[in-house]
Amino acid sequence: MICLGIESTAHTFGVGILSNENVLANVKKVFIPPKGGIHPREAAEHHSNYAQTVIKDALRTAKLKIHDVNIISFSQGPGLGPCLRIGAIISRYLSQRLNIPLFGVNHCIAHVEIGRVLFNLKLNKVLTLYVSGGNTLICAFDEGRYRVFGETLDISIGNLLDVFGREAGLSHPGGPKIEKLAKEGKNFIELPYIVKGMDLSFSGLLTASINKFKEGNRLEDMCLSIQEIAFSMLTEVTERALAHTEKPHVLLTG
Repeated sequence: MICLGIESTAHTFGVGILSNENVLANVKKVFIPPKGGIHPREAAEHHSNYAQTVIKDALRTAKLKIHDVNIISFSQGPGLGPCLRIGAIISRYLSQRLNIPLFGVNHCIAHVEIGRVLFNLKLNKVLTLYVSGGNTLICAFDEGRYRVFGETLDISIGNLLDVFGREAGLSHPGGPKIEKLAKEGKNFIELPYIVKGMDLSFSGLLTASINKFKEGNRLEDMCLSIQEIAFSMLTEVTERALAHTEKPHVLLTG
């Protein structure tokens, strides 16, 4: 059984081809904005321009023809509307053209399931901390469905890092640059630590970090402090969820 999957939730247009659980191809093209953050319409235009090339490259990598594909799947959401629309239109076209089944996939669950399959973890034995540019949540499969035990109340941790990086003059994405600069940090700067039960809030941390940076604090020290605070918040709620669910494994994915 050959499945061709299309990802277009945000800045990446990607195509994966699988034979059962064996990955035959994973080809992608990433939209990198010249400045600022991701504009949904610009990202969607990028996906439209590169979709055909990425699909052809994926089939070439997998050493398959398009008529060898048995199933089409696509990211149905959550994500950026214009970007999701491109993936959905292309997927529906391929499904109808080839007369094969079409399956919409929840973007968040896909992140979790990929990690679970790669590490051969049983469905009901793992607690997942899912962090990305658009999402931050703690979830687990329990009593027949995925359940969210904690999540961000405002922005994601990825958005926190990207926006601060942009304000500090770092290129997109900000996360890797902040991680590198944090290793050179020497002084910890007090910043808001906001955990409410099982949920987190990063917007206050972002505002305070930008203000502290504009006051003249070293960028390296700011990066160190942001990481220490944000990652400690994530660790606290994950440990609390682990104690509650009593799962034997923790999966970090995104």
